[in-house]
Amino acid sequence: MLATLDAHLLNLNDRQHLRGWQRFALEFLYFGIKEARACLFVALFFAAVVLVPRAGLLGVPRYDLLLLIALAIQGWMVWAGLETWDELKSVCLFHLVGFGLEVFKVSGAIQSWSYPDFAYTKLFGVPLFSGFMYAAVGSYVIQAWRLFDLRIRHHPPYWMAVLIALLIYANFFTHHYIGDYRWYLAACALGLYARTTVLFRPLDRERRMPLLLAFVLIGFFIWLAENISTFWGVWRYPNQLGAWSVVHVSKWSSWSLLVVMTFTIVAHLKHVKARIHVPE
Repeated sequence: MLATLDAHLLNLNDRQHLRGWQRFALEFLYFGIKEARACLFVALFFAAVVLVPRAGLLGVPRYDLLLLIALAIQGWMVWAGLETWDELKSVCLFHLVGFGLEVFKVSGAIQSWSYPDFAYTKLFGVPLFSGFMYAAVGSYVIQAWRLFDLRIRHHPPYWMAVLIALLIYANFFTHHYIGDYRWYLAACALGLYARTTVLFRPLDRERRMPLLLAFVLIGFFIWLAENISTFWGVWRYPNQLGAWSVVHVSKWSSWSLLVVMTFTIVAHLKHVKARIHVPE
């Protein structure tokens, strides 16, 4: 059924007869359908986060169950043709990048957050399922790129995009030792992508929006998902150990910067350079 839906979404017929509010309503409907479809892995994974009891099931700890569920979802998506092997490789890379960051952040010297529950699949204090939270972001970007037939105009030079992505990732580590340069990096990203536009096709016509706006919006929804996860005790920040509180809004900026890095990885691993316009 989902394969049929994908085929339909990727082959929408020309609808020149649509005008005014009818076109707006239908484009908005298809935009929502494509967004929901792109969030398939995200939705299923975070449904498991909410629904799996903290005590686990049948003697299996919660973190271990979440790992098994994430692997099952990922395997099913590849088997059903909803994700290609190349896309799976990209998702695995996001998992490794995220897991490396998690290991650093929960280490005894840093302790930015913690995973308080027991699990058999914990490594260096980090449950292996945690990497899928980062992989979920990558999965969304990959699926959205295909479903919306994304094109990028006025992309910055590749070496600059890669450099800013590496610096963003490095700052997640180094700000514990040499200061937080997040806002300087954000200013650099703002300058690099100020002219960059993303073209997308919700129905039969291309629409456009600033790529920076897309980064900010995706970062906001990740921040909301983080609040849900901490509310259900999947992990906790130090200020949430006594009682839950809303994750500080500054994390929104961190997630938006992470989306910049994610976008750069997808753009290269999916070999879409031919579809990205780099002005001479």
